Amino acid sequence: MISRRVFLSGVAASLLIARFGGPALAQSPRITVHKDPNCGCCGAWVDHLRANGFEVSVTETAQLNRIKARLGVPDALASCHTAEVDGFIIEGHVPAGSVRKLLSLRPNIRGLAVPGMPVGSPGMEVEGTPPDTYDVIAFGPSGQRVFARYQGARELPAT
Repeated sequence: MISRRVFLSGVAASLLIARFGGPALAQSPRITVHKDPNCGCCGAWVDHLRANGFEVSVTETAQLNRIKARLGVPDALASCHTAEVDGFIIEGHVPAGSVRKLLSLRPNIRGLAVPGMPVGSPGMEVEGTPPDTYDVIAFGPSGQRVFARYQGARELPAT
């Protein structure tokens, strides 16, 4: 005979699955990061993604420029690592919030980039140094545009 507690737990779980969907509940976004094996800030960015619920696999390579060229990352937007998630390219220290927004909106772009290595961006935090203000750039067939603006980890309101 089934106990009342087990029965109620089963009902609660069924309601959660019905409300949020079984596959969506079980899966987190999967992202593949291509990075140089000697880069510490890339590892810190991977930690940022994992802390924000992404399932991350890392491919270490000394051939990052070939990967960037194959994926169509514009030279002017290049940074120290390149990632792939659900058909999009993520270049550099893009905050996890912008990656989630990209996956939610699914705009007609190739990907997002944070060119260079702005201080205060995820993985580039420097204690005692004020964070830079930087743009997350959307790039693709229609050119480039600002997708989001941040100061360190804080997203700034759209202007």
